[in-house]
Amino acid sequence: MSLEVDYIVVGAGSAGCVMARRLAEHHSVLLLEAGSKAWGWDFRLHMPAALSEVLATDRYNWFYHSEPEPHLNQRRLYCPRGKVLGGSSAINGMIFVRGHRQDYQRWAEQTGLAGWSYQDCLPFFKKSESIGGQDLDYRGDSGPLKISRGSISNPLYKAWLTAGVEMGQGRTDDFNGVQQEGFGLFDRTIFKGKRQSTAIAYLSNAKINSRHHQNQAGVSIMTRAMVQEVLFDQDQAVGVKIKRAGDIVQARARKEVLLCGGAINSPQLLMLSGIGQADELRRQAIDCRVESPGVGKNLQDHLEVYVQYSLKKPVSLYPVTRWYRKPWVGLQWYLNQSGPAASNHFHTGAFLRSGLDQGYPDLQFHFLPIAMDYDGKNQFQGHGLQVHVGPMKPTSRGSVSLRSDNPHDSPSIQFNYHATEQDRSVMFRGINLARDIMAQPAFEPYVDREIRPGPGQDDLDAFVRQFAESAYHPSGTCRMGDDAMAVVDPSGRVRGVSGLRIVDASIMPEITNGNLNAVVIMMAEKISHEILKSEISG
Repeated sequence: MSLEVDYIVVGAGSAGCVMARRLAEHHSVLLLEAGSKAWGWDFRLHMPAALSEVLATDRYNWFYHSEPEPHLNQRRLYCPRGKVLGGSSAINGMIFVRGHRQDYQRWAEQTGLAGWSYQDCLPFFKKSESIGGQDLDYRGDSGPLKISRGSISNPLYKAWLTAGVEMGQGRTDDFNGVQQEGFGLFDRTIFKGKRQSTAIAYLSNAKINSRHHQNQAGVSIMTRAMVQEVLFDQDQAVGVKIKRAGDIVQARARKEVLLCGGAINSPQLLMLSGIGQADELRRQAIDCRVESPGVGKNLQDHLEVYVQYSLKKPVSLYPVTRWYRKPWVGLQWYLNQSGPAASNHFHTGAFLRSGLDQGYPDLQFHFLPIAMDYDGKNQFQGHGLQVHVGPMKPTSRGSVSLRSDNPHDSPSIQFNYHATEQDRSVMFRGINLARDIMAQPAFEPYVDREIRPGPGQDDLDAFVRQFAESAYHPSGTCRMGDDAMAVVDPSGRVRGVSGLRIVDASIMPEITNGNLNAVVIMMAEKISHEILKSEISG
């Protein structure tokens, strides 16, 4: 069986759904997703508060784990990646952060990249989103992705914002506007009580073709389609080999193949297709098509710890997590998308400087009015709160490599977290900043005692080694640049071949300040625009 379209997009996640929608306005596009569609029937993919449910299972995610991390007591850290239509945007925490404008200046300075300044990116941030009542010089009001802002209905959120002022850190009206630094309210990919994945935002109104009309402009979607390798004619990418329901299918691209599998799966597919470091490929009996030593290298992620406190007053979310309350909470959401289940509960946070920064914030704080792990485990049995402390500019670097030449084997992931003195120092300062916030007068009526790290616990290195977790932001493994370790050019084109492009978090030269979903969507908007513009001018 063979299919032929103008563009093949591999991976229907934060970038893939955007690329497919935009290119399909003028071309035939085949969008391939290894996971299921599951977008209409499973409430957990739509209910914001159910995020821990989808993170705790491999039904909708690849359920990766790292190799034993040498600086974190040899623990294997969980690395969930979306395996469903919408990709990681269908299972993430729904916090929408662009990063700091200086992140993009650093991209330009470090890699010699043209076209990725903040001013270059701003029109595409605006194009992607719709959020009302904001400064339209910075924000969009007519994009596909509907954004809402957290509320301060719970007194703990109000205490958080007040504490920021009390400690002299100040307030920002919009983390994605003029000023990121300070305490404020998060934007979320939630609209009218439901998650806004890129599948919902970008594909719901796209022209969806049946696979019998591949010469027409529009998107043909194939789920449960595992791409085995990219196919080439000489040095031209011409399609992909797919395994689906036990059958092998070939799909041909008249124009380009676009890899949008993310920072773990895109380098894996490149290496399976013979693009990578020659010695590593030979060890897996793979012929090297293009010597590209940067494939899989430069892996970055945000590490975080939870600083937790018990409370004097019953003002946390603890009661609604009890088994006997869940049916009512679920029914309330099912009937009118309201109540506790209609939120991710990450309403407030902050971006602050450690004092070891480069002149702008290098710490992100998420505030949550309950004490529990991100995936719902290890919940404190009682009223509590926690502050997620995350250094934004890690200097530790890891890698993604192949275990074998079998596409169905998980790749080997080594983050190498907490490896440098710089990373350790910034993390320790972040923990102590969180403690300072909780010591402010605004929290005095509420905070009882520190649960974690715990009273008198000053061995912060031991605490981090035992309890730090990934913030689920892997990036950088096929980075843009103009040097020997760069895998793609500033437009995502893979060096050494033609007709093959990568558009996802893997091409970031350096991780940005905050959660990555907004950045990846912007990158897809920008590169799809460049592709269509070049066709008109070329």
